[in-house]
Amino acid sequence: MLDRIRSLFGLRHKQRAIQPAQWARVEARLPFLAFLPAAERERLRPLALDFLATKEFHGAHGLQLDDDTLLAIALQACLPILNTGLQAYANWVGVVIYPGDILIPRSEFDDAGVLHEYDDEVLGEAWEGGPVLIAWFEHGEQPAGINVVIHEFAHKLDMENGGVDGLPQLRPGMSRAVWADAFSKAYEDFCADVDLGRPCAVDPYGADSPGEFFAVVSEAFFETPCVLQTRFPAVYEQLRQLYQLDPAAGERAAGQSQHD
Repeated sequence: MLDRIRSLFGLRHKQRAIQPAQWARVEARLPFLAFLPAAERERLRPLALDFLATKEFHGAHGLQLDDDTLLAIALQACLPILNTGLQAYANWVGVVIYPGDILIPRSEFDDAGVLHEYDDEVLGEAWEGGPVLIAWFEHGEQPAGINVVIHEFAHKLDMENGGVDGLPQLRPGMSRAVWADAFSKAYEDFCADVDLGRPCAVDPYGADSPGEFFAVVSEAFFETPCVLQTRFPAVYEQLRQLYQLDPAAGERAAGQSQHD
């Protein structure tokens, strides 16, 4: 599989361009890419090809990975690192794609010291120093309001400086104190909304932990940026500085062009 990917997309064959029709077909499945300026979308493409050339991909449970699927995953995985580069994903190589939900065996002790073993149904998981697991759905079958790829690769960024705690490695000039203030206040408000059953601007799963909140708001930053900016403006601003992108401006411009 990897040799085939490299022969089609890889570093050894950069001269072999992807046909415009294929780019258009794959990117049409990812409408939030339209929130990027044209120059940024052009920079994303070669980064996605380099990602495909340097990672190993495996389809679990007999899943056959076609080129459109691989390209779609790579484009989404590279969105958060568009302005930092592939070094942010160093020290691991594996991406495992499952056909739908993933069952992961778990075990834990309760307060009485009794061991409980169970299968945890998840949409994805990122392992520190290890692979990224992704549940893949056919076009149109993805759970509403969820982007598994961006979510799990946000976790990988969170792990750059150790653990999944909602504090990734910040860009030069960013303040840890300002980040912590913005995220802690937003997380507290968000958890209150979830506890009270109020409508949430982002996936309620983000209330599980600060690390999950970071991953969930990263999904929203790229997919529904105006919603995130309206509900959590301080968080949006920190993510804008982290990712060096402003998709809310792109979403507003796209909406305006549709009405012109």
